[in-house]
Amino acid sequence: MGDNGYVDMDLARLSDWLYGTSMVVYVLAMVMFLLSLAPMFYTKVAAAQRAEQKELVPAAGVPGDRVPGRVVDSTPRRQLGDVLSGMGWAVAFVGIIAHLVSIILRGVATDRAPWGNMYEFISLTMLACVVAGVVSLRKPTYRPLLSFVLLPVVLLMFIGGRYLYTQPAPVVPALKSYWLIIHVSIISIASGILLVSGVASVLYLVRQRWATDLESDSDCVTGFLNRVLPSSDALDRVAYKCVVVGFPLFGLGIILGAIWAEAAWGRFWGWDPKESVSFIAWVIYAAYLHARATAGWRKAAAWVNVAGFIALLFNLFAINLIVSGLHSYAGL
Repeated sequence: MGDNGYVDMDLARLSDWLYGTSMVVYVLAMVMFLLSLAPMFYTKVAAAQRAEQKELVPAAGVPGDRVPGRVVDSTPRRQLGDVLSGMGWAVAFVGIIAHLVSIILRGVATDRAPWGNMYEFISLTMLACVVAGVVSLRKPTYRPLLSFVLLPVVLLMFIGGRYLYTQPAPVVPALKSYWLIIHVSIISIASGILLVSGVASVLYLVRQRWATDLESDSDCVTGFLNRVLPSSDALDRVAYKCVVVGFPLFGLGIILGAIWAEAAWGRFWGWDPKESVSFIAWVIYAAYLHARATAGWRKAAAWVNVAGFIALLFNLFAINLIVSGLHSYAGL
């Protein structure tokens, strides 16, 4: 089977088709979530108008009378937003199923763990990212934010399928180990979870930046984002919870990778480029947790988390594609 070089091309082609299908489905879900944000915006505008109308304004010289204002009935729009959000939620699950089946079929076709090259690794990491996004944003009020998670997922899946695609084949001898299943899967899952945290911190910083001066400007794009995004505290909690889960998993993956390195290369750690950047990313996330627990450092912690997000993306792509090292097995 896999060790003998046999590949079931029919299953491999079906896997590729499902990969593309899942990407298209994610785009549809992303569009539905984005469209659901518009009714949310008008609902908040109407709520603000109702709050202003409650202020006591004398009219016609009669104390206690109020000047009636025109308040937009936001109920139909709110219902439309809920419907679009629910549709996007269901479509996202269809994409997850297609994506998962694509990975499984790739593994069956090659008779090995289906994450032996960059294309397969990106596929698994993006699946982990979508699942982590679905779990962390499962509250109905948070669900439209999944659009901001799906955006980088779709972009990275497009890059993986268009520029990093590798024909299904047995892995190189160095990867023919049970550690491939353990080490790479843990790193991939942890990376997907941490990517969601990075997106949440970016949104947190957007919310912090425009929380005060655009509350009255409902026509500009940034004011729109300000009105549809949850509170800064809510976004900060999402980012923190993802790091709390992803950080120890990432650290465990690094430790297991060191054990595999000792078995394969005769040393636990050799400051290979991949090892070095992984360690740097781990240190950054440790710094984020420390800053997050320090009073008055919450905004600074978000910037640290974004730095970890960038380091993680660099570690996922640039190290394997640009820098030569023992981990250069992109299959390109």
